[in-house]
Amino acid sequence: MTALELARAMGHEEVILVQDRAAGLRAVIAIHDTTLGPAVGGTRMRLYPSLDDAAVDALRLARAMTYKAAACDMNVGGGKAVIVGDPLRDKTPALLTAYAAAVDRLGGRFQTGADMGIDGSDVAVMARTTRYASHTSAEANLDTADLAALGVFASIRAAAADEGRTLDGLHVAVQGLGQVGYRLARMLARSGARLTVADVDAGRAERAAAELSAAVVAPEAIYDVEADVFSPNAAGGILNDATVARLRCRAVVGGANEQLLEPRHGDALHARGIVYGPDYVVNAGGLLSLLFEQGQTDEAGVKKRVEQIGERLASLWARARRENLSPHALADRMVEERLAAARRPR
Repeated sequence: MTALELARAMGHEEVILVQDRAAGLRAVIAIHDTTLGPAVGGTRMRLYPSLDDAAVDALRLARAMTYKAAACDMNVGGGKAVIVGDPLRDKTPALLTAYAAAVDRLGGRFQTGADMGIDGSDVAVMARTTRYASHTSAEANLDTADLAALGVFASIRAAAADEGRTLDGLHVAVQGLGQVGYRLARMLARSGARLTVADVDAGRAERAAAELSAAVVAPEAIYDVEADVFSPNAAGGILNDATVARLRCRAVVGGANEQLLEPRHGDALHARGIVYGPDYVVNAGGLLSLLFEQGQTDEAGVKKRVEQIGERLASLWARARRENLSPHALADRMVEERLAAARRPR
């Protein structure tokens, strides 16, 4: 399916292609749904095989942001942007400024922040050009990645409780040790969990072994690790025909976006008796950080709101069992009901 076909199928409101040759900028901004408020979502920068692949990534992630916002009762919509390029080689102040100008031209219809390949210092550059790019203050004791990791941590704690256990001694296989994954691994280690980790960057895995006493496996081998929880915190689409059958865990709970390659892979997990934490429920901590960034609550307040993700997930699992539904299907239905109610004329 092409990006244009996917946008039509998913119901996106707007897709913007951005180009500035002088700055070396090629980007896609996808606005999925603004029923509940302006579209909010991070900007990521990475290499893609083609511009169509970049657009598909933005489209899928934008829809996930809509669902994430609706699921955690925030009055914002879903959007996402991708900048095509190697962040280590191609990222420059001129590129970030040109991109920020494109965001500014949307007049607040899309509001953005950090994501894969874009950090707080990059957002600070963007913020000189547009007020629609924000990040937690450098003086704050926590940032977006901290809150995203805290939400995943609370969700894994809920998965342990679902088995009548605590985190102490729980074996968690962590895929991806980036901004969120490493923070999560550190939280789990401090709570007594036993870790097996994998990352395409060998240095990150070695750091986890040295600092957190984690066992390390090759990236492709993480799916075969026998563990209580498999926690994907890297790329999307990793739960697919090839990997679901290999999993040897009781639950899948992670911070990566768009973990299911297709909805049927959530059904496949359910059929195998593996409890799945829908990603947009589990990883909502990053979005909730917006409440702190915009001054709607303080650090204690936003942390409390993020920690409640675990309770929300436990409630979802309990209801899914009562209704004999897979958790992702129930979560989707609840979100779609909220959006439909908001669209009704008052």
